[in-house]
Amino acid sequence: MTLQRLVLDYRTGELVLRVLYLRQDGPNPGTKARAREVTALTRTGLERALEALEGGAECVGTSGFTTREDVLLATISPDANPLAKGA
Repeated sequence: MTLQRLVLDYRTGELVLRVLYLRQDGPNPGTKARAREVTALTRTGLERALEALEGGAECVGTSGFTTREDVLLATISPDANPLAKGA
C-alpha cells in the first residue's frame, strides 16, 4: 500500500481527511480491516509530514487576497522509511 495524497479539510466542528493510496489487493470497502489499514497509513503519513515540517518548509505557491491558499513544500529526509507497506 502506497500513500499518494493526504488532504486535510477543516470544516466547522470537524476535520475531514481525504486519503488517496494505491493497493493491489486488500480488504473490501466498509470493513473494519480496511478502516484500520487506512487509519494506520494516514497516521504514518501525518507523522512523516510533521517530521518534514520540523526541518523547515518553503512557500512555493500562493493565491488569494482575503481568502488565502498557500502551498508549502517540506522535503522528507532521504534516510526516512518510505511510505509504502507490503511492496
